[in-house]
Amino acid sequence: MIDLTVYESVLDSAANVARNQSIRIPTFKQMRDPALIPDSIKTQLRDVGLWDLDPLNLFRITWHNEPTPHGGGYGPVNFMELPPELTGVAARILVLEGKWFPTGAHKVGAAFGCLAPRLVTGQFDPATQKAVWPSTGNYCRGGAYDSNLLGCESIAILPEGMSKERFEWLESVAGEIIKTPGSESNVKEIFDKCNELRASGQDLVIFNQFDEFGNYLWHYAVTGPAMVEVIEQAMGPNDRFAGVTLTTGSAGTIASGDYLKQVYPTSKIAAGEAVQCPTILYNGFGEHRIEGIGDKHIPWVHDVKNTDMAIGLDDEASMSIIRLFNEPAGREYLVDQGVKPDLVEQLPLLGISGVGNMLSAIKFAKYYELTGNDVVVTVGTDSMEMYGSRINELNDERGAFTSVDAAAAFARYLHGERIDHVHELSYYDKKRIHNLKYYTWVEQQGKTYEEIQAQWYDEDYWTSIQAMADPIDELIVAFNDRVGE
Repeated sequence: MIDLTVYESVLDSAANVARNQSIRIPTFKQMRDPALIPDSIKTQLRDVGLWDLDPLNLFRITWHNEPTPHGGGYGPVNFMELPPELTGVAARILVLEGKWFPTGAHKVGAAFGCLAPRLVTGQFDPATQKAVWPSTGNYCRGGAYDSNLLGCESIAILPEGMSKERFEWLESVAGEIIKTPGSESNVKEIFDKCNELRASGQDLVIFNQFDEFGNYLWHYAVTGPAMVEVIEQAMGPNDRFAGVTLTTGSAGTIASGDYLKQVYPTSKIAAGEAVQCPTILYNGFGEHRIEGIGDKHIPWVHDVKNTDMAIGLDDEASMSIIRLFNEPAGREYLVDQGVKPDLVEQLPLLGISGVGNMLSAIKFAKYYELTGNDVVVTVGTDSMEMYGSRINELNDERGAFTSVDAAAAFARYLHGERIDHVHELSYYDKKRIHNLKYYTWVEQQGKTYEEIQAQWYDEDYWTSIQAMADPIDELIVAFNDRVGE
């Protein structure tokens, strides 16, 4: 759970850091509805860039940012609708855009959800302790960024095989970068490094997105309502919300589905993963190239019992489609196929995992034979801003991307996407997946048998976490009062 025990002596130190650096912390309510943010902060943000290392940008941890790199205010949730000309399915696929968060990815919000409760309870002292951010990519970027804004030192841990753009950006933000062996699916190596740091005697706090319920809570309390806003804006009187499809990664974002099910009880939650590492589908393992999703284990924060479907995604599909969406020949081909030029201009808003999410929505729509009155929602976690080097690498490996390549990628991986490796989860399928948590979390990472049982059998386990946003907000307000103007 999220421990809200308050340590007064440390709070004084944390508040002093915030006071000296003019830091104020937003509430979950303000991130959900920026109309609640004071006008004085909105005025100051007019002179601040979206990625600037400025504490004011804590108030840009929201889906409602104006889509501009500098000085923007707030507006509707940023999303795009993918039409049948592109997807090959009649269903309306809505994609929330993570590009317009600081760092260009919504993981900055998940990191905030983990750090803020520790800060405002005095469980973390930014004056003396380092914040450690283990991740396969964007989460450690978000954590290093949040740490910088909140005046504390950070250690970013991520696999050495991630894109060079991530490492180059982190060099200017994180206090220390640790590269672990492997790539996207090598999560245990990250955990091993965390355990090594714990034993080192350093004064640090590890914010592990895979077991920190602040990750789950932020997406439930902020991303879920943002999705509802988009759905209600887009749906007509005869439309039906069918479900949300998300690659699991740390299983934080999929918590938004728990919120959506409470608003739309007949909707479904689909979890996507690479078929090259099919942990949910087949208890499998392997390596893959869909950057942004870690595998070979089931995250502690995943409410598996509430997940309805597992969808396997070929990582070659994501790699081919980022070329289709970003190479001149691919963009020209899309226009020739009837995709509107203004939408083609927006497609680089989808990074590699965003493309994976789109593909999971297509397979979901095909499996359930959805119609033009059905709405599916997903997320563009980040944009191609962090993956330009991957395009260059693919060109070096395969040669220039031609119109023939574009036609092949379009026919095979968009309009030709199939429903292979799609599995509706029965009660015992879900229990099988949930039980996989035991080997990682109870045997290796020190969780208890009692809690893994509670996650499955206790009806109040997940709803009690969902109810913690308001108590945390009260602590945030009290912390800001302690800091003063």
